[in-house]
Amino acid sequence: MGVPESDRRLLYDWASRVIGYQDPDYAGLSTADAASMSPMAREAMKHRPSETLRPDGRPVNPRSYPALADMFSYAHALAAEKRSHPSGDIMSRMLEGGLTTHEFENMFFLFAVAGNETLRNGIPGGLLTLLDHPAELARLRADPSLLPSAVEEMLRFWPPVMDFRRTATAPLELGGQNIDAGDKVVVYHASANRDETVFPSPDRFDIARTPNDHVSFGFGPHFCLGAHLARTQMRAVFRELLPHNVTLTGTPVRLASNFQNGLKHLPVHLTPTP
Repeated sequence: MGVPESDRRLLYDWASRVIGYQDPDYAGLSTADAASMSPMAREAMKHRPSETLRPDGRPVNPRSYPALADMFSYAHALAAEKRSHPSGDIMSRMLEGGLTTHEFENMFFLFAVAGNETLRNGIPGGLLTLLDHPAELARLRADPSLLPSAVEEMLRFWPPVMDFRRTATAPLELGGQNIDAGDKVVVYHASANRDETVFPSPDRFDIARTPNDHVSFGFGPHFCLGAHLARTQMRAVFRELLPHNVTLTGTPVRLASNFQNGLKHLPVHLTPTP
């Protein structure tokens, strides 16, 4: 995205605030070092909202534009920098494509949050699933060629995104339920991934499961833009972990969220195998 290294912790903080607003540890997270930030980052931080309530007393939507004013201020400052000094990164290429202001803001939000939190939760979730199924972990160590299918099964068993809401654009009937245009429809990835009409023994973790038509990356026109990168990252991380004995050394701590299937803490000890 072309974000200076000194500012990258801001992406972590913004993503944490967006997906962890129900969790007191994440809702107001601020770990970026103000002293080392770029001038445009320090200027953007002046726009961070201090109020959590609207004038009518209702809480500010933590995922709304007003609640993320500092992030959008930074996005526009970065865009101005890239227009003056394009550098071939994703941000520069997006701006060359003639995006509208609304499109640009949505894309920055998407890359900053969706490209961050999903793997941040999917990787530890996959590891915990392997640790909870030692026979399958031993099977994977004995046959590393199963890694691609193992990653797919981790994603099915531990979908980083549990649900998503969409808006119907036309009236239809789905599963005997009438849905009108404009109705809000919630898609539960976690439930779909355990659909017994699609997956034999859906509650069994099987690293060689095939076919594995999970919907952790969505489906159709809403299919995840970063699915190929996510799979590549997961394979790379677990390829490096396989030669180590991994021992759970404490109690995993879940993220309080009805959206992200997250882990805040997964204490483990790694020991290289002989």
